Amino acid sequence: MNTQQAVSKRIQGLCNERGLTLHALSILSAVPPSTLKNIVNGESKNPGTVTVKKLCDGLQITLGEFFNHNIFNSLEQEIK
Repeated sequence: MNTQQAVSKRIQGLCNERGLTLHALSILSAVPPSTLKNIVNGESKNPGTVTVKKLCDGLQITLGEFFNHNIFNSLEQEIK
């Protein structure tokens, strides 16, 4: 799993935990639905920090809480 896939899975997991659709998260976070869809579907290879921060704000969590998850702790080094 790479970083982009981990971000996608984390967003989906947080939505599932809260009973939110991607559309609802888009509204809560002021991130365009197409941008959110591209992140979750892997079409956006490098979602920006500002976008992830907006998603966190919509979910009412910090960036630290977003990234403090086992899914990120097991990522392999991407520079080889």
